Amino acid sequence: MKIDEKEYTKSFELRTWKRLLPFFKPFKRLFAVIILMNLLCACVDIALPLFQRVAIDNFIEANTSEGLWLFALIYGVTICAQTVFVIIFTRGCMKVEMNMGRDMKRACFTHLQTLSFSYYNTTPVGYILSRVMSDTNRIAAMCAWNTVDMFWSVSYVIGVFIAMFMLNAKLALLVVLIVPVLAVLTAYFQKRILHWNRRIRKQNSKITSAYNEGIMGAKTSKTLVIEEQNTREFTEITEDMRCSGIRAARLNAVFIPLVMLLGSVISAIVIRRGGQMVLENLLMLGTLSAFVTYATGIFEPIQQIARNLSELFSLQANIERVMDLLDEKPQIVDTPEVIEKYGTSLDPKPENWEPIKGDIEFDDVSFQYPDGNEEVLSHFSLKIPAGTTVAIVGETGAGKSTLVNLACRFFEPTAGRILIDGRDYRERSQLWLHSSIGYVLQSPHLFSGTVMENIRYGRLDATDEEVMAAARAVSADTVVEKLENGWQSDVGEGGDRLSTGEKQLISFARAVLANPRIFVLDEATSSIDTQTEQLIQNAIEYLLRDRTSFLIAHRLSTIRQADLILVVKDGRIVEQGRHEELLRKGGYYHTLYSRQFEEESFMSLLGK
Repeated sequence: MKIDEKEYTKSFELRTWKRLLPFFKPFKRLFAVIILMNLLCACVDIALPLFQRVAIDNFIEANTSEGLWLFALIYGVTICAQTVFVIIFTRGCMKVEMNMGRDMKRACFTHLQTLSFSYYNTTPVGYILSRVMSDTNRIAAMCAWNTVDMFWSVSYVIGVFIAMFMLNAKLALLVVLIVPVLAVLTAYFQKRILHWNRRIRKQNSKITSAYNEGIMGAKTSKTLVIEEQNTREFTEITEDMRCSGIRAARLNAVFIPLVMLLGSVISAIVIRRGGQMVLENLLMLGTLSAFVTYATGIFEPIQQIARNLSELFSLQANIERVMDLLDEKPQIVDTPEVIEKYGTSLDPKPENWEPIKGDIEFDDVSFQYPDGNEEVLSHFSLKIPAGTTVAIVGETGAGKSTLVNLACRFFEPTAGRILIDGRDYRERSQLWLHSSIGYVLQSPHLFSGTVMENIRYGRLDATDEEVMAAARAVSADTVVEKLENGWQSDVGEGGDRLSTGEKQLISFARAVLANPRIFVLDEATSSIDTQTEQLIQNAIEYLLRDRTSFLIAHRLSTIRQADLILVVKDGRIVEQGRHEELLRKGGYYHTLYSRQFEEESFMSLLGK
């Protein structure tokens, strides 16, 4: 459950924030309306104390009600207008938040579709989920609301200072004294708050990942009786989260009250000095009342500015995390020339795709995994004519999948070439090749939905009759017959409502429906009972006819009829040939076959 994450240590950096501009651009007009409404709201808020001044000086002090109805009408219209402004900008902010969050999630998800398989092999699910869901939500919410609040606060503060200087410059100067003090406090606290909020986001990713592992691996945890260990590790992660949260909260708990204290002190000074001026007839009572309202009311927006600055400082960690995901580069990329002709996985140009026959050639291929130090293949050459069935055998962890991953272009050679139908496959798009590959995994994965929908993923435009025909070809219709709702039965999350054998048959049907020129069966019968395996074996002979096929086999009895058997040991091909030839050699394949034959015979005697 241990997860290492990249550390984010940059201080506030404008360049990081500029990365959000593409997500703001579609809403620039709406944002302009929101800002205008906020500016009008700020103007009304600034004007209200002036209404108070007029009421005191013209009606209360003058002891008259003449003109009061007109005053009340203007005041009421102003309040109603402010209500309309608030409704407009609130609806606008909600729209920006929802749409911006949607666009960021789409951008992340779309980018994830372009990343190579190696990224998913090394990146925890919780790491990805935290960025796509939690971080994008926080960025959208704060950009929509906090930036607007910040604009209102700044506009209001500036307007109030102007109004106070117009009312009485000497009293206004007393209030201005708080600004440099506030600036020093903000500069001191922002770096520390940013640091601990980064820690919180990092721990949040770990917690999300731990939840995912705990749920997905619940059955394994119970069978291994490691609930206590899982709980202990999870407790440690959440404790780290708690400590980081407390540290950030303590900083905010000191920062905000300090601002409030400064506001209270300066308000007291203004009231003391202004009251004295009224007694000396140097200031009208209405003016003092408006000024005190300004002086006491201005510190809430200033506190809001400080609070928003604190939040926005911490938001940089979220932006960095999302942009780090969007900056992730796929290891396998097509050249611009290839993209121009064949398109991309998200914008394909199938009209330019040449049909695939299935000839595959490894031409002096060497390969080393990106995180490895030794070559897995070294100057390997092999021609596989179209329609050939190639079996790859070896012990667990020997590297049987490497050749298939290279042939399917899930990885690319570090040296040499791989040719499909006589051309280097890097001269064509990845999607061109992948659309002609049927891949049945050892651990089949089904998507949430019905049996019919899962099989149709093989070819989305297939009719119901074609889906059913593909299922019958591999006896997957026997699975449907057992289900209460037949073809419309829900398979559950990941196909959990079906047995491993049933999921395997559905995945076989999905591959058959795609009608690919290249089939890959990755130990596809190793997790299936004998009866189900016999059904699949009967179908395999028909399915692989006239197609180039790779069989990564665990049970050697399933690959006797293969045209070519490659024997892999310690990541290298040590033998190759047909079944009978390899047995006659008496080498490593003979040893593997004899050992497995003895194991199967022993299990047969036990009645298993």
